[in-house]
Amino acid sequence: MEAGSSLLVANLLSPVVLAFGLGLLARALRSDLDIPPAIQSYLSIFLLLAIGLKGGVALRQDPPDNLWLLLVVTVLAGLATAASAYLVARAWLRDVPLQAGAIAAHYGSVSAVTFIAAQQFVERLGGEPMEVLVALVVALEIPAILVGIGLARGGGRPNWHQVREVLTGRTAMLLLGGLAIGAIAGKAGVQAVDDMYFQLFQGMLMLFMLDMGLVAAGQLRQLGRGFGRLLVYATALPVLHGLAGVAVGHAVGLGTDGATVFGAMLASASYIAAPASVRASLPEADAGRCITASLGLTFPFNLALGIPLYAAFSGWLAG
Repeated sequence: MEAGSSLLVANLLSPVVLAFGLGLLARALRSDLDIPPAIQSYLSIFLLLAIGLKGGVALRQDPPDNLWLLLVVTVLAGLATAASAYLVARAWLRDVPLQAGAIAAHYGSVSAVTFIAAQQFVERLGGEPMEVLVALVVALEIPAILVGIGLARGGGRPNWHQVREVLTGRTAMLLLGGLAIGAIAGKAGVQAVDDMYFQLFQGMLMLFMLDMGLVAAGQLRQLGRGFGRLLVYATALPVLHGLAGVAVGHAVGLGTDGATVFGAMLASASYIAAPASVRASLPEADAGRCITASLGLTFPFNLALGIPLYAAFSGWLAG
């Protein structure tokens, strides 16, 4: 219990979480603080490309022997989280199949920013999560979104246009492109952009989290009827996914640090890639409700409480 409390305090006092809290506070006080849309887009592009580069360099230097096993397990985990999110939305939220499939696409997919926050958390504690996790982010995201869309359409298979939308989306393109560039250029080649993409990473992440706080506060204002059920869904389901992810991470050899990050990945909900795909493929669905749940509720929950919980559980399993 004491170890878990220490992890929680360390997380809440980190610059990343405090920057997010500043954004929430600014909106609550009706401040005119705002991040222009062009800068919002730049920050997300910067962060996604940076973590792709870092992962690509690491994969070239020391690729894990069980890479294919990790990829297969991650895809299966994404399918399982999407399916469970759909079933719980049907039973608990009483959603029709269309809306349940839309929210399942968000909760089966992954939040790249939650992934970054979990990595930063582990690194602050002196850990070193495996860099292969960057590749697993993409493996987790794509199948889950397609499954959610398929379930929303009554179990029908997503067509090629929908598959292409997911594969060519900003998150997938930047992460996969960054992985490829890092792997091809190697450590020596990437050294030329080290100052830009690695030395400035922490400062850029703080600015992005400030913006996320502003946006999340705006989403929370939209909650009205059905708030209680949505709150339970957006916090209890991620915890179940996260704890299961930590256990799976240990089983496939990701270690204590890697399992913590993997658990946070499964516990997260997409609010960048999934909304874009759902809007394109399921225009009749209430996309605003999905974003409110994933960004307004699940994201701050994981950022403040979820990640320390997964870390404590991972340490307990290892202990």
